[in-house]
Amino acid sequence: MNENGTKRREWVKNAMIVFLTVMLLLTFFSNTIMNYSLPEVAAQYIQSGTITAKIRGTGTVESGDPYNIQAKETRTVESVLVRAGDTVQKGDVLFVLADKESEELKAAQDALESSLLDFELQILSGNVSNSVINNVQSGKVSSVSTYQSQIVAAEAEIEKWEKEIEEIELAISQLNALKGQLSFSTPDTSEEEKKLAEAQAAYEADSYKQAKDKIADLDSKIAECEQVIEKYKPENNPVVGYEEEVSGGNIIYNAVYEVSHDEYLKAVANHSIYVGQKESYQPFVTAEAEENYEKLEKALNEAKTNLTNKQNSVDAQSNSVSVQLTNWNLELTDKQKKLSDATDAKNQLLSDIAAELNLGSKMDRINEQRETIAELQANAMGATIEAPISGTISSIGITAGQDMTAGSTIATMQPEGKGFTMSFSVTNDQAKRLSPGVQAELVNSWRYDDVVVTLSKIKPDTSDPAQKKLLEFTVTGSVVDGQTLNVSVGDKSANYDMIVPNSAIREDNNGKFILIVETKSSPLGNRYKASRVDVEVLASDDTKSAISGAVYGYEFVITTSNKPVEAGQLIRLADQ
Repeated sequence: MNENGTKRREWVKNAMIVFLTVMLLLTFFSNTIMNYSLPEVAAQYIQSGTITAKIRGTGTVESGDPYNIQAKETRTVESVLVRAGDTVQKGDVLFVLADKESEELKAAQDALESSLLDFELQILSGNVSNSVINNVQSGKVSSVSTYQSQIVAAEAEIEKWEKEIEEIELAISQLNALKGQLSFSTPDTSEEEKKLAEAQAAYEADSYKQAKDKIADLDSKIAECEQVIEKYKPENNPVVGYEEEVSGGNIIYNAVYEVSHDEYLKAVANHSIYVGQKESYQPFVTAEAEENYEKLEKALNEAKTNLTNKQNSVDAQSNSVSVQLTNWNLELTDKQKKLSDATDAKNQLLSDIAAELNLGSKMDRINEQRETIAELQANAMGATIEAPISGTISSIGITAGQDMTAGSTIATMQPEGKGFTMSFSVTNDQAKRLSPGVQAELVNSWRYDDVVVTLSKIKPDTSDPAQKKLLEFTVTGSVVDGQTLNVSVGDKSANYDMIVPNSAIREDNNGKFILIVETKSSPLGNRYKASRVDVEVLASDDTKSAISGAVYGYEFVITTSNKPVEAGQLIRLADQ
């Protein structure tokens, strides 16, 4: 019994030990187990240092404005006197040609004979006027602007007669309608009487007429007042009698003048009133008002005349209409003849212009072919090809003994004073840091004393326009076509206190930021959390960026992770 109890206690004891051991192991290793589910990140401390925000590339020098020397005729090259890279002056001999009549000379002679025959056949066709033939043969072919002016003038002449004919036909139509009405109607003067009454009323109501009538009346009254005032003067005012006046028991005889003092005072007062009234009407008496008054008077007289004429016999009007119709029909015949002549003149002008242009073109071709033949004949023996400009020979496209074909490029020159170009492709982000006008630096610049490379243009790269840009540079100095140059372009080097790898820079709708590692201690070990810090990128190169923001410079910055990481998320470091 005691032995069994002892064994049972041993079993319970061992079970408790195992349980406690397992719990202890789980407690100590729970942190490690959880870490396996967290994103693993790589991080490094913020550093100070230098950033050179430059873009490097390699390009091949090409002629910026190449001048191609082309063969004018098919000839054999006897010798080549220059090589690629030689500097020549305008007029220097580049090629010596073998003596031979070229195929172009024979072709030009055949073409001249064909052109002469074509020219003579057109003259003998009978469709060309003598004036055109004389103009072409004497070299007096008109310019296109002259032709245009002649055509415009001819069309204006036609339009002139067409308009006049249209007006005459309208007048004839109206007269015929009037004649038809007169043949079976009696005069109706109601309209003329109405217009006369309206004209009379307008005439009587005219402010100018009323003002003139009023001014005339006032002038008469003013003259009467002035006559009284003038007569009141002592030398003009005779005594016409005496009046008795009793004063203090005495009889006084007062002289009575022709114009009394009261009459004088009344005349002076009225004179002032009349003058004021006249001045009030004066603004209505203007040249414009007078002109309008004359128009109303004229309209009144015309209305009276029209009424009088309408009241005359219908036969007289009918006879008048018949006479007018006869005259208009004669005028119509004359204008139709002039319209026909103007139309014929325009057609002849167009025919002459077409013939003159055609013959002139043929004559120009004949003259050009004659000049070409003369030039080819002069170059058939002992001919050379000279440098058309001063510059450097970039390439030679033919060797001695070869036949050159007319129109083919036998040499290419770089004109004197003209620059070269070069280009290479960069990413869109790199291109954003540049602008035209920036001067590039040459790698191993000590080898190039006078070479200057300047960024001239930034444009999409046709090989990948969505992702890349093509930088084009102008190159001046001692370079040759086909030479390779290594350059760097961008800002100069600068020192910065806080520099992080480019992979640490992140961006969202709120701007650019970095994630730093925050550490929190616990009984089971350190916990790590990603924390966001908004930053401004001051400068960048291909691998790192200088930043500014709410950081002290000793922070541990996340550069990469095996899973997406967000601010506030727990993380584990790659080396733990």
